[in-house]
Amino acid sequence: MSTNCYPLVFESILKERIWGGTKLQSILEKKIISKTTGESWEISQVTGDVSIVKNGLLKGKTLNELLEEYPEEILGTKVYKQFGKQFPLLFKFLDAHEDLSIQVHPNDELAKKRHNSFGKTEMWYIMQADEEASIIVGFKEKSSPKEYLQHLENKTLTTILEEISVKKGDVFFLETGTIHAIGAGILIAEIQQTSDITYRIYDFDRKDAQGNSRELHNDLALEAINYNKIESRKKYNKTINTSNKAVNCPYFTTNFIPLDGEMIFKGNSSSFKVFMCTEGEFYLVYNNEKQSFKKGETILLPAVITHYTLIGKASILEIYIS
Repeated sequence: MSTNCYPLVFESILKERIWGGTKLQSILEKKIISKTTGESWEISQVTGDVSIVKNGLLKGKTLNELLEEYPEEILGTKVYKQFGKQFPLLFKFLDAHEDLSIQVHPNDELAKKRHNSFGKTEMWYIMQADEEASIIVGFKEKSSPKEYLQHLENKTLTTILEEISVKKGDVFFLETGTIHAIGAGILIAEIQQTSDITYRIYDFDRKDAQGNSRELHNDLALEAINYNKIESRKKYNKTINTSNKAVNCPYFTTNFIPLDGEMIFKGNSSSFKVFMCTEGEFYLVYNNEKQSFKKGETILLPAVITHYTLIGKASILEIYIS
């Protein structure tokens, strides 16, 4: 693959959601499927939702096919050794036109035991937020299964949960077990482990178009919840033309790059890199080749591309496994 190696962009996998809206189109120029389009999966190896290459010589190939043929070149020496031919992360843009359900994700151990899956550690980068938009993350004070169940039964759960106002540029890191909900009016870039396991706890008594309530998973959630008070907001620097560390965990590292001009990269081939463009546009220059990218695009840079340059004016999330 090395000779044909280039930055890969995939077809967006668009998902209708009861809480979705139209910002994926109006802000990110995605071709949405309805006025309740809630998610755009940018890079995915989730069964049934495997990404397909959109650009270049490999156009039309699935991520599964690429990893079957070129696992180490794409994933990197270290990532391939750890995960084999599995792509360990899932990248999405989310448009919450309405509040999402209050939910929780299991850790690796529980997810493996119950679903033969990875857990779901994730992070959010707020790309846009309407005035007074907020999220729910964790408990206001340390809680317990007994107190939690009491409030759940009395429909007063939100009174013991932490609600946080958000604005563009905010970053939140959600370890598994953290109760959370994205509030209405928020557009998010989400980075997470490859997992589609969510335990829905409370859905504000909503009904779908057919008058049905969505399934809740309270029995499963009980053991998965972390009842401690946690600090999820991440502070980070915004130094121009620098990879500013925002999140660093065993599953992924995410840096924020405010690009204004030129940045030269010289790395190694231990891990792939993903760039999510959250504002502006830029060129990625490598091997005397040049590709342009704009807001709303997500790029998978195979691990074998270690020397390259970014040129332009943009806000970029840089993600890899360290």
